[in-house]
Amino acid sequence: MHRYILLLFLVLSSTVIAQDDSKQLDWLTNIDKAKKKSKSSKKPILVYFNGSDWCAPCIKLKEDFFESEEFKEKADQLILVMIDKPRRVDIISEKQMKYNNEIIAQYNKGKTFPRMIILNHKGKVLDEMSGYSYYGETSNHFAFINRNL
Repeated sequence: MHRYILLLFLVLSSTVIAQDDSKQLDWLTNIDKAKKKSKSSKKPILVYFNGSDWCAPCIKLKEDFFESEEFKEKADQLILVMIDKPRRVDIISEKQMKYNNEIIAQYNKGKTFPRMIILNHKGKVLDEMSGYSYYGETSNHFAFINRNL
């Protein structure tokens, strides 16, 4: 009987530990959908160009900046769009990759990763920022966000 109680306790405690109360970001993958949301909400669009499986600065930026509580609080004031350019073919669909390549050709001609741009609801670029330091310095990225809110 003690074993069953112990097993039940372990299962319940691992479930509680596994729950993550932090806010999840709502990343869109289509700029046209973001434009519609932006027009109705009057929020600017943040487009993040990411190389999720090969770009070390992108991976570090995700950890240091996008996963921070400070960014998550500001994210409510933005329409978020992630345009990923992975090297592995199993990360996104072929259709999504084709779409992402078209968006990269339009908005990220230099193919710079990581890159962030701010768009209005018509798709006009209002501001842009590229790169990330390995030192984990996010102040420039927050300044970029703050000046566009």
